[in-house]
Amino acid sequence: MDKIPGRSCPLSYRYAADAFHGAAALAADTLWIAGGLYGNRYALLSLLEAFGAEPGAKALVFNGDFHWFDAEPGEFERVDVTIRGFHALRGNVETEVAAPADGAGCGCAYPEWVGDATVGHSNAIIGRLRAAALRSGRDLEALARLPMHLVAEVGGERVGIVHGDAESLAGWNFSQEVLATPQGAAAAERALVRSGVKVFASSHTCLPVLKGFPGGRAVINNGSAGMPNFRGERYGIATRISTRPARNPLYGIRCGGIHVEAMALAYDAAAWEKRFVELWPAGSDAHRSYFARIRSGPDFELAA
Repeated sequence: MDKIPGRSCPLSYRYAADAFHGAAALAADTLWIAGGLYGNRYALLSLLEAFGAEPGAKALVFNGDFHWFDAEPGEFERVDVTIRGFHALRGNVETEVAAPADGAGCGCAYPEWVGDATVGHSNAIIGRLRAAALRSGRDLEALARLPMHLVAEVGGERVGIVHGDAESLAGWNFSQEVLATPQGAAAAERALVRSGVKVFASSHTCLPVLKGFPGGRAVINNGSAGMPNFRGERYGIATRISTRPARNPLYGIRCGGIHVEAMALAYDAAAWEKRFVELWPAGSDAHRSYFARIRSGPDFELAA
């Protein structure tokens, strides 16, 4: 079958379950994980403020797609410089900006329930973003060398951090659509057991989900740190995993001795909307795909 840019998944995106069996790359009492920042510097400021207020031994990991709407050289550089001061994984966006694969398009590996118009817009966005990145002066080879996954240790528990799922950089098996099915939930449980982690933290699919499994295991997807995640709301979400509970999580679950929680990132939504329109005016590909969500949130509600 021919590759369809934006829907196909390069073989280089794949990894095996034993990728999570090695030594942890970092250890902390509190771990913040943010994926899908999408170049929103206002959400980045909110995240850094929240992370900075955490006491004790802590770490911050950006698990991919920190670039996307920042398709102007100075904007790209500003975001990239800040991100690289912390732990970072590459998402499909960073991968296809820095080392584009033949026929991958945006590298999103969109499933069939995502419309063709969205796929086309995303392929156009990655092209413009790549041009801005090349003019930014940033080291794109270093961006391409960022890992696809890592293991962190929190309170003695292993946490697998990915962009997509347990098998692929752009996998959708940790999406709310897949995890809502019996087959998808069973596959996620098997992946947790095979990988030897207590929690998988992901982001790629752009809508948040938290699902618990037997043995005190869980999968958490923060959706987007840089865009609204629920209808009528205008905040991003980051994942917080800690030996201590947060004061005001959106929702959470206890996994053994650690707390796995979703945290709201209340960024300056009006300023971000203004900047987004400056970068992507009406009629542009990003405006067509994302402006309604940036202004009013997706057609998705926070479940009780």
